[in-house]
Amino acid sequence: MIGLRSFYNTFSSGNNTIYEQRSPMTYFLLGVLSPIILNLIHLLFGIYITKSRGNMYGVGFSAIGFVSKTLGMVFLTWFGVSFVKLDFRIFVPLLAFFWFITHILEAFIINDYMNKNINKK
Repeated sequence: MIGLRSFYNTFSSGNNTIYEQRSPMTYFLLGVLSPIILNLIHLLFGIYITKSRGNMYGVGFSAIGFVSKTLGMVFLTWFGVSFVKLDFRIFVPLLAFFWFITHILEAFIINDYMNKNINKK
C-alpha cells in the first residue's frame, strides 16, 4: 500500500515529496526503454563477436560486458535520481527489473549462438 501511495503522491498535483512532478513517460523512457535499448546494443555486438570470432571471444566479451553494463546501470541510476529528480522508489525497481530481464534473455540468446557454433564444427 505504501508503494501505491508513493506512486500516487509522485504524480499528483499536490504532492509534498521532495521530488518534482514528473510525467510517467519519463519513468518509462529512462526506467524501461533505456535498459532494453542498451542491452539490445550489447546483444548485437555479442552475436557479431560470437559468430565471427568464436565462442571464446564471445565469452570474453560477455565478461567485459558485465563491467560495461554495471557502469551503464550506475549512470542511468545517477541520471534518473540525481539529474532528472525521479522518485527512486519507483525508478530504481523499474530500471533493475528490466535490466535483469533483458540480461537473462541475452544470456539465452548468446548461448543459442554458441551452441550453433559448436554444432558447425
